[in-house]
Amino acid sequence: MILMLSEKSCGAIIYLKNGSERLYLLLKYTSGHWDFVKGNIETDEAEKETVVRELREETGIIDASFVGNFREKIEYFYRRRQGEDVHKEVFFYIMKTCTENITLSFEHVDSIWLNYTQAIEKLTFKNAKDLLKKANLFLNKLEK
Repeated sequence: MILMLSEKSCGAIIYLKNGSERLYLLLKYTSGHWDFVKGNIETDEAEKETVVRELREETGIIDASFVGNFREKIEYFYRRRQGEDVHKEVFFYIMKTCTENITLSFEHVDSIWLNYTQAIEKLTFKNAKDLLKKANLFLNKLEK
């Protein structure tokens, strides 16, 4: 029997308000894809602690707050350089910030704030697009 490696990460859909428009933060990873802030959980770290740390490390944002009880899981498989297959679970939250200026970490090559329609177009993977759809619907209901 082969045991598959598994990883658990946490991330966030980050947004800010520009007038009445909601803008979402997307990061371009060194591998070329556009996605949200996320990273592996460290030892003895709670999910939300991971999100806050990753947001600070990857963007420099420190003034974000969690919005509602949104928590969505995506999962996928990827192959490490060593050839090992890994099952990855990522739990996403929604966070709101007022910080527009980003300080990128070495993990990313670009960042952009986009409205919902632009962000859906820019995101690389279907699971990220589906996640943004759920988050946007959640925020629309919350803001009514």
